[in-house]
Amino acid sequence: MMPEENYLNILEQSLDKKLGILQQIRIKNEQQRVLLLDEELGPDEFEENMEAKGVLVEKLELLDNGFEEIYERIRHQLQSDKGRYREQIRRLQERIRQVTAESSSIQAEEQRNYKLAQKKFSDVKKQIREVKASYKAVNQYYRSMTNTNYVDAQFMDHKN
Repeated sequence: MMPEENYLNILEQSLDKKLGILQQIRIKNEQQRVLLLDEELGPDEFEENMEAKGVLVEKLELLDNGFEEIYERIRHQLQSDKGRYREQIRRLQERIRQVTAESSSIQAEEQRNYKLAQKKFSDVKKQIREVKASYKAVNQYYRSMTNTNYVDAQFMDHKN
């Protein structure tokens, strides 16, 4: 087997791994959507989801960088002898189309989740304002009630 064929196999495996990671990201996106729609969402759950997605994105970046390095090594040979590698190139192109379609779908999911997150954070801010207003009202009530039992010092007339 020629070195170029080995490299093409590595590129194909890299794209397969990338598809697998993209599918994992889609699962995390769906979990994120469910979390954002949950009225009882805690910040820890959301943060865990975001961290897990971050790890997956880092893996994608590593795969992309490796793919680019390998492709640059064999690009000239592939271009000069396309007929020889026609079938492997066709498989690579098909996987690249799948990766592109999956990436586009993920971008749409990310946009949807972003809007849900904006709404969720807006609702949380509103709740915080309401709690602060309630707290302020309670404090004012407490101060006014403690002042009602307070009697200012008065002059007493001690005429006997």
